[in-house]
Amino acid sequence: MANLLELLSQRLVLGDGALGTYLYTLGLPRRYCLEEANLSRPELVQRAHADYRQAGAELLRTNTTGANRASLSRFGLEGRVVEINRRGVELARAAAGGGESLIAGSVGPIWLRPWDGSLSPEERRTLYQEQISALLDAGCDLVFLETFTELPEAMLALRVAREAGSPIVAVSLAVFEEGRLGNGETLASGLAALWGAGAGLVGIGGSCGILASLHLLEGIEVRAGEFLCAFPNAGKPEFYEGRLTYSASPKYFAASVDRFVEEGVHLLGGDYGTSPLHIAAMAPILARHRPRFVKAARARLSVVEAVREEAPPGTREESLLDRCKRKPVAIVELDSPRTLAMDKFLEGVRALEKAGADALTLADNSLAILRVSNLAAAVAAQRCSRLHTVLHLACRDRNLLGLQSELLGMSVLGFRHVLALTGDPAKAGDHPGATSVYDLNSLGLIKLLAKLNSGVSAAGRDLKAKTDFVIGCAFNPNSVQFDSQVRKLESKIAAGAQFTMTQPVFDAERIRKSAERLKPLGIPVFVGVMPVLNSRNAEFLHNEVPGISIPEGVRERLRHLEGPKAAEVGLELARSLAETVLECFGAVYLITPFLRYDLSVRLLEELF
Repeated sequence: MANLLELLSQRLVLGDGALGTYLYTLGLPRRYCLEEANLSRPELVQRAHADYRQAGAELLRTNTTGANRASLSRFGLEGRVVEINRRGVELARAAAGGGESLIAGSVGPIWLRPWDGSLSPEERRTLYQEQISALLDAGCDLVFLETFTELPEAMLALRVAREAGSPIVAVSLAVFEEGRLGNGETLASGLAALWGAGAGLVGIGGSCGILASLHLLEGIEVRAGEFLCAFPNAGKPEFYEGRLTYSASPKYFAASVDRFVEEGVHLLGGDYGTSPLHIAAMAPILARHRPRFVKAARARLSVVEAVREEAPPGTREESLLDRCKRKPVAIVELDSPRTLAMDKFLEGVRALEKAGADALTLADNSLAILRVSNLAAAVAAQRCSRLHTVLHLACRDRNLLGLQSELLGMSVLGFRHVLALTGDPAKAGDHPGATSVYDLNSLGLIKLLAKLNSGVSAAGRDLKAKTDFVIGCAFNPNSVQFDSQVRKLESKIAAGAQFTMTQPVFDAERIRKSAERLKPLGIPVFVGVMPVLNSRNAEFLHNEVPGISIPEGVRERLRHLEGPKAAEVGLELARSLAETVLECFGAVYLITPFLRYDLSVRLLEELF
């Protein structure tokens, strides 16, 4: 088969999808060393490659991303680096069927846990040399450096690969919605540096779903002779019953192909959560396109704007449980910013209070994306409003000690309402090297809150006073395992939960079904309602955000509308759903998209 760059100079090329998540679906046990499967489960690895080849993939990445000595040592496999990498190439080659696909030797960054210590640049160079030499000696067609989050690390691995004699080196960077690498480098400057250092192909992969990937690529300039790749994830992962699942459908991937080509992508595949079905869906559409060899960068809007404000923290909050007994209640979510600019957030707080919101609710680094501490944002909000505050608290980021310290701090500052959450896994967010703690899950956190309310810590120590938390929990009415979700909610109530909040719901019948099952439980239920902005927003939510499902009829209606007309339809749908929620529950939870507090203000004004 031709050299990859020769192929890309003539036409677009389809890559493969995720190996790890697909191997799990084929039966590989969880927490298994993926790369070791090259030795113990070769038939499974070869089948995965063959399935991608049959789906239309022309480039197969070997099952060797973490096959470096440092990573393998965690499994006692540090002496089998060469063997695992060599076997990885052989299995991919065997699945290619007589040279019909290019084999890319996959090399990932060297991740170190906090307790692993550190490695000097020379030590890292040695680790990369060992792995890359093994891949090249085994006959891979190119080296593919995947999902690097730090530019210096990617540049080091690139130099090693070129010195080792790789005919082509491809590099994908894992960046997140803000478009920056871990060292602060922008995606555009990082890709330019890699092109300048001799990478034959560069791009993004392993961090974002479809919509965020396309948004990032808008800011990338592609010049003649430069080749761009994209391997988007199948949305954000959802952690359910010990497993990570991804929701973006093959149809959604297929619908995105035109836009990836428009953004100058020459090699297109998939990453976490994708399967041969996603690749097969993209294949016929990609085949109809011609490559775009030159593309100018387009200006990208910043995600948020905002600033600090001085004022004293607010006073002790009245219970929302009491307020729900005497009037309809509206809770509005307004996430804290991803930067230190707070102006727009605080403008939203003031506008929501003026429009009649009863409470503000703030997520805790939702989707594992870094934001200003929701506790600090709540303090800032109280300096300019009298809104109640419901603080989300995720078990992901703090151990048992840290969770208790945070809760005691909330109590001291007068915050009472807490929504107990397990939290999205850290690897799914913008700091994939961060560790998910999970000393507790949401049920354990509810029990901890109840214990603090009795005046003792988790260790049984007398706190000399009792906290007065109003304990909330999450419920997902969109789940296909609806009955299982109800049983989990019942166990949370038994543990001490006093109210529940849900994911956004886009189906009136689902709201009524929830009312039928949940009202007998005897606690306030705040059903989530969120206005969609357009078809793209609806497809993103449906396909890439865990726990959200938007009916096909709604998405089809939005596909034929653009701009303000689409936003008005989304707002009208949200208003209709909110009316149903209020009719069924007497309370509603409005979720503000992208700090568009004007939409929540309109809903409040029209509903109350």
